[in-house]
Amino acid sequence: MISQQAYRPVSYASGNGYPEWPRGMAPAGTMQPMQPMQPMTGFPPQVSSGSPMTPTGTVVQVQTPQYEQSYIENILRLNLGKTGTFYMTYENNREWNAKIFKGILEAAGRDHIIISDPATGKRTILLMLNLDYATFDEPLLYQYPGVIGNPGGSPVR
Repeated sequence: MISQQAYRPVSYASGNGYPEWPRGMAPAGTMQPMQPMQPMTGFPPQVSSGSPMTPTGTVVQVQTPQYEQSYIENILRLNLGKTGTFYMTYENNREWNAKIFKGILEAAGRDHIIISDPATGKRTILLMLNLDYATFDEPLLYQYPGVIGNPGGSPVR
């Protein structure tokens, strides 16, 4: 007759790769009495979110500063509402290979820029793929990633 034993988690000692019996528990088939497990000591394991856990299983929320990386769309987002000139190149276009757009920067995404003409209100979506460079006639706000201070960025002249 096969008796079913209660599930017992196995912990592994660091370094040698061999399983270690939980504290206070005897291996199956021995005559030692079963005792309750003692709480583990030391630093708790990391969870998938990267936050540490307490021995009771509570996730400890750690506040880490969030920085945007220095990509062109992030720099443009810091400068919404400013008038810029956008120099674009369109390969294999027989009518125009390069074109210049001027307008108020309304939005910037990972793959697009939206500008508007202040005289007509007409909006144009430009693809980042075609952007060569942009110029502005006023100082730009720019914050380098990882630099603490002035969350709105600092003017670049």
